[in-house]
Amino acid sequence: MARSETPQIAVTGAAGYIGSRLLVELQAQHPDWEITTIDNFYEGTIGSVEDVDIDHVDIHDRRRLEDALSGADVVLHLAAVSGVDDCATHSDLAYEVNVRGTNNVAWFCCQTGAALVFPFSMAVVGDPEQFPITVDHPRDPVNWYSRTKLISERSIDEFAVDSFPAHQYMIPNVYGRHEVEGTTVSKSTVINFFVDRARAGKPLTVYEPGSQSRNVLHMTDVARAYLRSAERLLERQADGATDVEKFELASDEDTSVEAVARLVQRAAAEQAGIDVPVRLVENRPGRRRDAGRVIYRRYKRRSGATGLGGTADRRRRGRIVFRLS
Repeated sequence: MARSETPQIAVTGAAGYIGSRLLVELQAQHPDWEITTIDNFYEGTIGSVEDVDIDHVDIHDRRRLEDALSGADVVLHLAAVSGVDDCATHSDLAYEVNVRGTNNVAWFCCQTGAALVFPFSMAVVGDPEQFPITVDHPRDPVNWYSRTKLISERSIDEFAVDSFPAHQYMIPNVYGRHEVEGTTVSKSTVINFFVDRARAGKPLTVYEPGSQSRNVLHMTDVARAYLRSAERLLERQADGATDVEKFELASDEDTSVEAVARLVQRAAAEQAGIDVPVRLVENRPGRRRDAGRVIYRRYKRRSGATGLGGTADRRRRGRIVFRLS
């Protein structure tokens, strides 16, 4: 049960890739819930979904954020500067949104008791030491994007103590696209990149050696997991829970990038009659990765940051399916 008679759910980053899909799912499965949505439209392209308008709010503006979230029972916090390259290029903005903005959201929950859902990304692991990867795996992020997610994960752990219940998700590479009132919402993920090139009849380029693996999950599965968290957190909130639970969302296989390209190649031929080659190309230098290390070392020296684990409670399993039509 919510603290109010009608659950009030807030979504940050609601105009974005996952946020817009989550909004569709919320309206379809819980039309009685009151939904508040905000975004700064840095990348988001959706202004509304059905009768829900998305308000322009920057989460690093604490006063405006708290006004926008006022009354929320659960906050689904998806607002972020995502992507390794974007965070390396705009490191200050990544800090303002991913770190400071998340702290503002967590502080709101700390002050009001609102429950919180937050995805911190499988990228916080860095180069895995063991498989399967769970939320207990040691943290060793290798770029600024994953480091901002680690900082936020740790902050939420601390803010939640004796204050609010939270679900934190370790998510893999997400793929897929959807339509919202005639607008296509997509993102430059590995699979979407291959699908777009196949549709254009262009070669599917894979960085050598091609055996590097990716765990991938469809955007709709991720959005529905967050919705289930909202349902569960309303119950835990009513029980007076004030702790953090962590979960992995993942498919049941880690597929090599070359194998993914071959799957898209086959789907293009079978579904659309498009023949495209798969080409291995020389790998890029790791200059952005090195820059990310420097940024994080500065933070780590100041804060004494270390990795932390959690408890693996459930895993979302699925398989890769492509549709080009």
